[in-house]
Amino acid sequence: MNITLRVWRQKNRTDQGRLVSYTAREIPPDASFLEMLDVVNSDLVKKGEEPIAFDHDCREGICGSCGIVINGRSHGPNRGAATCELRMRSFRDGDTITVEPWRAKPFPVLKDLVVDRSAFDRIMQAGGYVSVKTGGTPDANAIPIPKPAAEEAMDAAACIGCGACVAACKNGSAMLFVAAKVSQLALLPQGNAERKERVDRMIAQMDAEGFGACSNTYACEAECPKEISVQHIARLNREYIRAKVL
Repeated sequence: MNITLRVWRQKNRTDQGRLVSYTAREIPPDASFLEMLDVVNSDLVKKGEEPIAFDHDCREGICGSCGIVINGRSHGPNRGAATCELRMRSFRDGDTITVEPWRAKPFPVLKDLVVDRSAFDRIMQAGGYVSVKTGGTPDANAIPIPKPAAEEAMDAAACIGCGACVAACKNGSAMLFVAAKVSQLALLPQGNAERKERVDRMIAQMDAEGFGACSNTYACEAECPKEISVQHIARLNREYIRAKVL
């Protein structure tokens, strides 16, 4: 496959940035999108040019590092998959692909396709810890948890914190991310001790970081690589009201 890439190049936070065209030649259809970028970067290095900076780590859809907007969509055209899981067979030979970083005020561009997502870390830090006893491994049946609650908590825990929900939202909202983290512990008895303080502090930090409000367009759910349901946002709202009223 021969592909034309229009890649966002930006030297640093203060640089204006621009789209630059490159050609990716003889790319195997089964190659991942990131492997294709590796090939392009190898050619750039051989020419003595600066390679394209992009985030990556596990390349298995686990770590959430590979956040890229591909043809206007977070992580590309496939649903339920991160950028590293996207294969070039999802495109056609001769296609032109536009590659950009996450576009959100709380995610400033550091270089090219790399953005600063430490706002998510600060939200998690604001949520604090869970007060559980340490020591030996507890009996699996020591705390009875209904199976539906356990499964829903695991669905929320699947969030990898990539930021696709923020990039997809027209308001730059982080509600789906925060909802997944709050919902995960709100559904389990181990999370009850700090339940009220957790949701209050995390929402306050989310607002302080400059994320927008949710307007229920469901774009976050559509682009989430782990397909986190917007129903968790409803639970986040209920948890917040519960913390303020009760």
